[in-house]
Amino acid sequence: MTPDQLVRVHAAAFDWPRPWTENEFISLMNNKHVHLVACAKGFALSRVIADEMELLTIAVLPNSRRTGLGGKLLGEAHATARGLGAQKALLVVADSNNAARLLYQRNGYRQCGARPAYYRRADGQSEDALLFACELTANAADLG
Repeated sequence: MTPDQLVRVHAAAFDWPRPWTENEFISLMNNKHVHLVACAKGFALSRVIADEMELLTIAVLPNSRRTGLGGKLLGEAHATARGLGAQKALLVVADSNNAARLLYQRNGYRQCGARPAYYRRADGQSEDALLFACELTANAADLG
């Protein structure tokens, strides 16, 4: 996927927190530690440094949700990370994003912390971010 395609999918998948810009995707894609797994209907972007993978974002087009695509993309991101020596995966998710939290829990993630008032909404309200982690010793597809 090109940065422009990533922008379009991300914008369709997220209205809050704000969708990422083309320049943000270009910057990430130019980082040797950042890895993309993608198809026409979604993508997962992660960063692998040493033995840790950080899921930066995962986006699935609205009409392709609840089809297993998010779990497949997450599993492919895990496989890429394991291939690079990662043993643990981390991510941050908005407390109100129940669908994402369920996806992560079904794939072996457990909450390990929180960042109070991490996100700021357009109306000035804040929302907590939840920190999740999982061990990459098992195939994520086997967990879901």
